[in-house]
Amino acid sequence: MNALTRRMVVGTAVVSMAFTLAACGKAGDDKNSDGSKSKGKVIGLLLPDTVTARYERFDRPLIQAKIKELCADCTVDYANAGQDATKQAQQVSSMIARGVKVLIVDPQDAVGIKSSVQAAVDKGIKVVAYDRLAQGPVSAYVSYDNEKVGELQGQALLDALGAKATPKSKIVMINGDDADPNAAQFKAGAHHVLDGKVDIAYEQSGLWKDTVANQKVTAAITSIGKNNIAAVYSANDTMAGGIATALRGQGIHVPLTGQDADLAAIQRILVGDQTATVYKAYKPEADATAEIAVDLLNGKDFSSVADSTSTSGSGNKVPSKLLTAASVTKANIQETVVKDGLYTAAQICTEEFAQACKAAGVQ
Repeated sequence: MNALTRRMVVGTAVVSMAFTLAACGKAGDDKNSDGSKSKGKVIGLLLPDTVTARYERFDRPLIQAKIKELCADCTVDYANAGQDATKQAQQVSSMIARGVKVLIVDPQDAVGIKSSVQAAVDKGIKVVAYDRLAQGPVSAYVSYDNEKVGELQGQALLDALGAKATPKSKIVMINGDDADPNAAQFKAGAHHVLDGKVDIAYEQSGLWKDTVANQKVTAAITSIGKNNIAAVYSANDTMAGGIATALRGQGIHVPLTGQDADLAAIQRILVGDQTATVYKAYKPEADATAEIAVDLLNGKDFSSVADSTSTSGSGNKVPSKLLTAASVTKANIQETVVKDGLYTAAQICTEEFAQACKAAGVQ
């Protein structure tokens, strides 16, 4: 490489770096990686993973958009933990160093993040727990009534089983990650509906991962016998995808639940690979969170939004907004996720699913 070429390459790299740094200043990017202080009205947003489809597709853009609508001069500083609790703790530390004023966090580990929440609060940062209730002195919490979500899931299984729902009917139960307090609430709600009406013959955590859920259900099939499984409870749609693959591979067709109304889950429901999901409309949850965050930023009262109270695992009484979810089956896809604009019929009814959409009245 001659001198002129080297100068051109270096110059191009500098320009490229300048554009990259400029892009980092936009709302939603993980900016100021050098640890420098952010200036002005900055709200941090930390989400737990990219495996669950909802976070990057819905939660992040909806929260960012509502904050900008409410506060035109606000900046949203975003990072994702990638299912790594240690990484999320580091992200909290980074946002503290950068001077965010309010921090919205969906904890990867609600217990483990307690010290990080305390560290933020000690620096005068207001913390809003999003979707999962973090331990520690958080200012507010926005989510859904998670025990009722579990009840919806359990009832969907019973409804699908019909007369086959007996105390001898063997059910496989794949719960969420124990580090997520919501998982325990989903589980409790489902047990409330299912206990005594069916036999929970195998119960394990799938860690919110499709691969782990697949492995657990495969083990359950070996343990119980493929002809003895009446239904499978899956705490969310990501795991339901792995479970559906395992069941299909063994030629087993039984009711299967889920949660989050993922697009792939809606399509599985259409063709009968999944029975039901739970639809938690993302926009009301995101909007309420953004409203509270902006109110906290501006020192305003937010009790009109957070109209109830929750108690965290650390005993903190937290002003809360708890929304109501809905069960989705093949019969009401059109009236729920399509009507609400979560997905268009065109997004759902690709060529592979066109016939099933027609039969279900999705249009």
